Amino acid sequence: MAIEDIHDLIEILEKENELKRIKTKVDTNLEIAEILRRTMYDNGPALLFENIKDYDIPILGNAFGSIKRLQISLETNDFTEIGQRIADMTKMEIPSGIFNKIKKLPELSKMSESFPKLEKSGPVTEIINDNPSFDKIPILKSWPNDAGKFITFGLTATKHPETGVRNLGVYRIQIVDNTHALMHWQKHKRGAEHHDISSEKENRTETAIIIGSEPATVFSAVAPVPEGLDKYLFAGITRKKGIKTVKCKTIDLEVPANAEIVLEGYVDSSDIRDEGPFGDHTGYYTPKEPFPTFTLTGIMQRKNPIYLTTIVGKPVLEDAYIGKVIESAFLPMIRMFHPEVVDFDMPAAGWFQGMAIISIKKRYPGQAKKVMMGLWGMGQLSLTKMFVVVDHDVNVHDMNDVIWAVTTRVDAARDVTIIDKTPTDTLDPASPLVNLGSKLGIDATQKTLEEGFEREIQEQVKVDEETKKLVDSKWSSYEI
Repeated sequence: MAIEDIHDLIEILEKENELKRIKTKVDTNLEIAEILRRTMYDNGPALLFENIKDYDIPILGNAFGSIKRLQISLETNDFTEIGQRIADMTKMEIPSGIFNKIKKLPELSKMSESFPKLEKSGPVTEIINDNPSFDKIPILKSWPNDAGKFITFGLTATKHPETGVRNLGVYRIQIVDNTHALMHWQKHKRGAEHHDISSEKENRTETAIIIGSEPATVFSAVAPVPEGLDKYLFAGITRKKGIKTVKCKTIDLEVPANAEIVLEGYVDSSDIRDEGPFGDHTGYYTPKEPFPTFTLTGIMQRKNPIYLTTIVGKPVLEDAYIGKVIESAFLPMIRMFHPEVVDFDMPAAGWFQGMAIISIKKRYPGQAKKVMMGLWGMGQLSLTKMFVVVDHDVNVHDMNDVIWAVTTRVDAARDVTIIDKTPTDTLDPASPLVNLGSKLGIDATQKTLEEGFEREIQEQVKVDEETKKLVDSKWSSYEI
């Protein structure tokens, strides 16, 4: 069954024993967040809170907090398929001759099926609120020293002022009062880019905040898709079926028709206020910083909406599992530009941007540094603090294997690269300046004479095939 919305997802997760309903009355002020954290740290199920103090809207949390739930949500057991579909599309040539057109029709029709489809109405248009307010929405306060309540899983929709390409991003949003919030879109994100471009002509950037949607659309908002690719199209590619959209009522944007709640408004570059502190996925509170204000102009919602949320803090929490899917899904696109790459891992404890480990099929001297420099030039990978490059015989997903490679193939003076004054993640608590710091590259591949390795390469210890086959054949008799 195709998953069309959060309600479908809840039904399927419940059938798979991946969801628990919480009927005890709970508070949006700190209590729900602590319940979710304990559940996430314990690899527990998705939680649907049905009895919220002072609110009528149920809350869904930890919906994507395991690989199994993400496989269910995205309807695939192989996340690399998602990236491969995009890679295949970029290679597809639009045929010119009639014969070639006929031959390519199946591929072209598959591509067209992924495009979004504009509808006149949808579930999210069931209730239109012309007197909007945040006060009916069960927005959480997660940590005791947070500046207030924050929307943590809102899909922030904007469009490029010149090209019209639509973007979805997940940025935390601090509630100020009933109609104002602070938009924490970091300088390197596309929402901020759209805002900067539009601010050259006017101060306002029309913005919608989408609460809950098809899982593929939620994933699309988090995923660092290639520049210029419409996020709604990416959602369609992910689910192999285009999503349905509807027009907002007070702004000129399209949003998913199957969303739970849509908050319409604009971000005003002339209204800058201090945002934060907020307990973030680095495990630290990010301090106060100036960000622009979002003004609420309208709300569309279902008759019985569900508030989708997530909790962030010191890893490993729900966002780490989404990161693992992104890691697999974007490997085919990394290989498009760097075909020597064999595998790729971003350790969950490194909060996405902290560290990446890359294995390569090395053919020439300096190739590991070539890969580092290339990946630091690719989109959001430009914010990654540390790259470790290993040979293809090292399992990047096994930290013991990675540490073995680093300690047996790295000479610190020769194989460590440090680049200063580079873009860094806004949330990085170690960078000396906000958004500006240094990169560390470690070349843990086997070095050659051309790279300054003048010794004989030592032979690795490996079992001989004859002994291996003997022990394999007798293994059960050992009764170990």
